[in-house]
Amino acid sequence: MIRSNAREIAVHLAFALGFSDKTADQLLEETLNRETFQQLSEEEPLYQEFPNEKQRQYIQTLVKGVYEHGAELDGYISKYAIGWSFSRISRMAAAVMRVAMYEILYMPDVPPAAAINEAVEVSKHYETQETAAFINGILGAFVRGELPPERASAPARPQPEDGQ
Repeated sequence: MIRSNAREIAVHLAFALGFSDKTADQLLEETLNRETFQQLSEEEPLYQEFPNEKQRQYIQTLVKGVYEHGAELDGYISKYAIGWSFSRISRMAAAVMRVAMYEILYMPDVPPAAAINEAVEVSKHYETQETAAFINGILGAFVRGELPPERASAPARPQPEDGQ
């Protein structure tokens, strides 16, 4: 499994948090196991490969981070979604942006450009091209508005293949 797949699974779980009264820990415990992956793989190819320990830790970090910083992340989405009320943004688009913003703010090993690019690519699987462009715009404005210039302009580097 590559990091982008682990990130997409984290987006799925961040999305699921919006429909559940479960904590991130409870959701992760229910989902990050071989039996659940086997069941999900019947309908979603993303779940055909069970993540290794490093990938599971990455997914857990993202999901717990989004859960713990949800209000802060939603505040940033609202701040940079100029002309849009948060309630008009689809739940999937919000989940994608929450994961990317968490990575940008709290995972310094992930360059902002890589987080934005991955968010846009994930969003294309679930949203329209216009929504992907909207997400790109919000995340770009967020990086320019919230990060110091040297961090904001950090170049994207290829994401490691966590399975190797």
